[in-house]
Amino acid sequence: MAPPEPLLAFESVSKSFGAVRALSGVSFALGKGEVRALLGENGAGKSTLLKALSGAHAPDSGAIRIGGEEQRFGSTQAAFRAGIAVIYQELQLVPELSVAENLLLGQLPSRAGLLDARARDARARELLARLGLEIDPRTRLGSLSLGQRQMVEIGKALARGARILAFDEPTSSLSQRETERLFELIRELSAAGHAILYVTHRMDEVFAVCTSATVLRDGALVKTFDRLDHAPRTAVAAEIVRSMVGRELSDVHGWSARDLGAPRLELRALEGPGLAAPCSLDVRRGEIVGLFGLVGAGRTELLRLVYGVARSTGGRILVDGQTVKPRSPRDAIAAGVVLAPEDRKKEGIVPVRSVLENINLSARRRNLKLGSVLDSTWERDNAALHIQQLAIKTPSPATPVRNLSGGNQQKVILARWLSESIKILLLDEPTRGIDVGARAEIYRIVQELARSGVAVLMVSSDLPEVLGLSDRVLVMREGRISQELARREASEEEVLRHALPLDEEVPA
Repeated sequence: MAPPEPLLAFESVSKSFGAVRALSGVSFALGKGEVRALLGENGAGKSTLLKALSGAHAPDSGAIRIGGEEQRFGSTQAAFRAGIAVIYQELQLVPELSVAENLLLGQLPSRAGLLDARARDARARELLARLGLEIDPRTRLGSLSLGQRQMVEIGKALARGARILAFDEPTSSLSQRETERLFELIRELSAAGHAILYVTHRMDEVFAVCTSATVLRDGALVKTFDRLDHAPRTAVAAEIVRSMVGRELSDVHGWSARDLGAPRLELRALEGPGLAAPCSLDVRRGEIVGLFGLVGAGRTELLRLVYGVARSTGGRILVDGQTVKPRSPRDAIAAGVVLAPEDRKKEGIVPVRSVLENINLSARRRNLKLGSVLDSTWERDNAALHIQQLAIKTPSPATPVRNLSGGNQQKVILARWLSESIKILLLDEPTRGIDVGARAEIYRIVQELARSGVAVLMVSSDLPEVLGLSDRVLVMREGRISQELARREASEEEVLRHALPLDEEVPA
């Protein structure tokens, strides 16, 4: 008896952009009910493969087959009609429209040629209930948190009834509860016979929800793991990482004890938007303090107050013992306080500008000729110095920064601040959407900054990252700091116990 036809198959798919070979003869298949992890470092070809599947890019050669039939998608709409939904990390939503309108975008119900608002809202409520979201469908989408918007994006795909779903880092903005609900949905879809391609950089997610895995490196398929339970998890994870990076990675966080100095950053009863109670904390010279909490706990809001993006309504901020009152990021930078924001594409980089311009963006004000003319020699030398120091992978300093991988974009942001005389580095989700190899490089840079005396306050939703990188962990819950834990005291169970709302318990 012949084996069943795969629901989705890539056959020798290749794609080039000029001289850059993005995909080189990639072949693998997914059966009904299979959840396949698609893994690889940034630049490995994962995004290009998803865009070929979605109809955004046409392969130069090879074929994509759905249910055994070759498909030639001329557009994303053609892929949609073939039963494919790709949920990208960058959300494809319209903030000005309601939740219901976004969920049913392109398929709003009508009656006698007019919009049927009652049917629209009823269908939206069904989808929201399936997602576990208690949201009025008429709510403006732009008022939702990033995590809630991510779930709406997933709901939009479910509304289209796709047989094949591809997820690109779907949990990057989700809380633990939302992530667990997403995994439940994926298992339900798998049981119903859908084929699911799941792109992630988080190894724990691979084993939590995927049944198999395919690893790409430099545009080529390196290895496929048809089953993820054929050996102990630690051994399989190590083999996957070796396949991804082409080398061994030992302690990816690279933590080591450091001599800590006097407090560099002190918050004394700080109050402001997003905080439910006055906040007090210290970060010493050379110290890395991790700030953990669920989505909506107030972590990002706290960093924005320190950086002057939001105005404090009470309390004090001290840098090296001196009170500072940042009314804008300009004031914070002048005091030696800098921020690498969570949404690096929206708030961290200028996508249409070059790598060189993005690196020099802040410090060039102190290196002008005659007070107003750009010093091209300094600009070139400073960019070259930090490209080399941080091992930024770019064809040239003139390359638009939007063309770089997420990890290299993050290093460009860090290079910008290394061009300044910084005292305090605020990091908000520093490795969101970044592969394991680039993460190790980011961690190395952060550790080196700490060793040089910089105080680091880091927000991360990746609990192993917080535990692996931090000297101390501060836990936030519902707008206030709920617990402080020394490195030796901090465990996943202990941190989660203080992060969860009081009416919840840590899962067994």
